[in-house]
Amino acid sequence: MASLTTENYIKAIYQLGGHPAEQSVATGAIANQLSVSPGSVTAMLKTLRDADLVEYAPYEGVRLTASGTRLALRVVRRHRLIELFLSQTLDMPWDEVHEEAEHMEHAVSDRLVDRIDAHLGYPGTDPHGDPIPRSDGTLEAERGKTLTKWPAGESFRLVRVVDQSSDFLRFLTASGLELSAIGRVIEHAPQAATMTVEIGTKQTVLSEHVADKLIVMAS
Repeated sequence: MASLTTENYIKAIYQLGGHPAEQSVATGAIANQLSVSPGSVTAMLKTLRDADLVEYAPYEGVRLTASGTRLALRVVRRHRLIELFLSQTLDMPWDEVHEEAEHMEHAVSDRLVDRIDAHLGYPGTDPHGDPIPRSDGTLEAERGKTLTKWPAGESFRLVRVVDQSSDFLRFLTASGLELSAIGRVIEHAPQAATMTVEIGTKQTVLSEHVADKLIVMAS
């Protein structure tokens, strides 16, 4: 069984590199993600390379191998199913489940996670709209596009939130932008880097920085 540190590194590389891996991940990005020193990252990447979990060469970045990707998907599956269990079964708000799942994902067995999956009815997404890897290691393709690319005058449905920090999610809740919320783009002002959206009868002005973190589809 992989150690907690190994799982954290593999998950960080997966999150930074995308699925399937679209690019090599820089050691500095991993250091920032995990709040560790670049020297610690370099040493750990050599260990992961020796375990055939990553492809790594100094100054060239790192990619997950096939076995590294399988491990990453197992960790991500645990995390997202725990989030959904906490949300649906224990009624925890979506701005609290991420941090709790970070602590719990290393402590539960794959067998228990499979039981949670069955109990929840084999869900496709977590409370933030992220796809949940299946037990066979496959993953449904991500849907939608960022709100900044949505045309003015068109209605949308919020299907995924990229930033899952508690403060950001609480801001979305206060703005009526919870998952599956239906809205309409009133105006996109690129010169001001803002978007005005209407949720129900309420209009809210969002920065493009915020809108880029919201994934939407046609309502």
